[in-house]
Amino acid sequence: MATLEQCRGALEKLAENLAGANGDLRSAAALDRSVSCWITDLDTTFVGRLVDSRIEDVTAEPGPPAERAQIRLTMTGDDLVALVDGELHFARAWGSGRIKLEAGLRDLIRLRKLL
Repeated sequence: MATLEQCRGALEKLAENLAGANGDLRSAAALDRSVSCWITDLDTTFVGRLVDSRIEDVTAEPGPPAERAQIRLTMTGDDLVALVDGELHFARAWGSGRIKLEAGLRDLIRLRKLL
């Protein structure tokens, strides 16, 4: 089982990847939205803000998300680490229910380029 530190590191790596994106990927991530990622096996939620292709102000809170973010992810810590490391294909994991993504329709359309 992934640790809280490994999950935080995976989110930092994801933030770096978004910040370094070019072209269509950069425009897809150029949103200004609140985000949350609930790590179910650790019962911890990382919350932050996606701003201009960067994830900012990330904090960890115990339990499920206290507030409803505009972009919400739910998964295990192992799946987060595997996803960011490129070992887990997002569409397959989402289709099988291993990863849950909730967002508005416009955000989903833009995010599909990233995922």
